[in-house]
Amino acid sequence: MGAALRAQATEEGLTSRNFDALSRYIYDYSGIKMPVTKLTMLEGRLRRRLRATGIANFNDYCDYLFKHGGIDKEAIFLIDAVTTNKTDFFREPKHFDYMAQIALPELVAAGHKRLRLWSAACSIGAEPYTMAMVMQDFIEGTAGLDYRILATDLSTDVLQAARRGVYPRDMVLPVPADMQRRHVMASRHAGRSEVRIHPRLRSTVGFARLNLMDSAYKVGDPMHMIFCRNVLIYFDKPTQAKVLSRLCDCLTPGGLLYVGHSETVTGITLPVRQVANTIFKKL
Repeated sequence: MGAALRAQATEEGLTSRNFDALSRYIYDYSGIKMPVTKLTMLEGRLRRRLRATGIANFNDYCDYLFKHGGIDKEAIFLIDAVTTNKTDFFREPKHFDYMAQIALPELVAAGHKRLRLWSAACSIGAEPYTMAMVMQDFIEGTAGLDYRILATDLSTDVLQAARRGVYPRDMVLPVPADMQRRHVMASRHAGRSEVRIHPRLRSTVGFARLNLMDSAYKVGDPMHMIFCRNVLIYFDKPTQAKVLSRLCDCLTPGGLLYVGHSETVTGITLPVRQVANTIFKKL
């Protein structure tokens, strides 16, 4: 670590030794890269964990984790503290246009009647609930079609928020007005600028904690669609390849994998072909 970076690690802050130990553990556990440029960010977020645990300083916190066996109890809270959970309803809307206009009609034409979809980094739930809105509107015009959505994330905090399905009113502005009328409910409490996803829609989504670093994803029967968007950017290329390969293992032949518009599978051998921008169909 250079002199300038050492200067950031004040007596009350993270030392280079502690930062290196934490960043190694975070990478091994979650695949998230923590370069030295994120020292200040990590330090700021972990100060909240110091207050929550009553541990006096970073040295004692790291000793608790790595010398006294505290890492098993603290791992979930540590990862919650460092994960980024940017999300929006109808984020990258062309994906949902393709889903409604091309993917779903093709799956129905191929004889699929019970569709399984997976939001593999669901954050606070905007993505799986967007998927559910598209699915619900589609099945209402298609007799005999049913669906379930699995929504997973590494962070227990965001999963708890996602299960509630309560959001600031401004957050649902990207949802088309007709969909808002059918799928979003205003707060019963006057003056609260909040909305809630309709119970009918929430009942179609199941939430669970899943670590994309696991050697295999125990998600049950093969999926017809997997959305894993804007999470691969936090992984290095070897980790991206492993995650994408495991995701493809979970797809049924003809199933679709969606990645973020800023992400690429170039240079990674996968059993898929590209059918649209950042959308891939399993062979």
